Amino acid sequence: SVGFKAGVKDYKLTYYTPEYETKDTDILAAFRVSPQPGVPPEEAGAAVAAESSTGTWTTVWTDGLTSLDRYKGRCYHIEPVAGEENQYICYVAYPLDLFEEGSVTNMFTSIVGNVFGFKALRALRLEDLRIPVSYIKTFQGPPHGIQVERDK
Repeated sequence: SVGFKAGVKDYKLTYYTPEYETKDTDILAAFRVSPQPGVPPEEAGAAVAAESSTGTWTTVWTDGLTSLDRYKGRCYHIEPVAGEENQYICYVAYPLDLFEEGSVTNMFTSIVGNVFGFKALRALRLEDLRIPVSYIKTFQGPPHGIQVERDK
């Protein structure tokens, strides 16, 4: 059968980790995923975790320079969407070490940047995001103060 490959590598071997127990310091994301025909939900969820963290579709020379286990996103749970054919909620955990402190832009660019154009998926939507308190405390807030923002 001719199935759609997410890339050269099978992402689920590295990024689908159903045994992973989330930490209080993980950023947790819930994505609604519609895989292309022939792409199993585990591969689609793993591809989202990979492409929104440390993964790339091929081997690059920098692969050996960092601890993948420390920085990679992990798809740790997948459940079908009730009443919807070929739609799943894929839960992904991201370690805080992956993100720059105090940068909302960095966090969202990593989590929702490049992954939305990924060809292994027919559709992708970020449904929910849990940001740990320890990371939220690194954000400075509005540059001119909250009252100035409220007065606008």
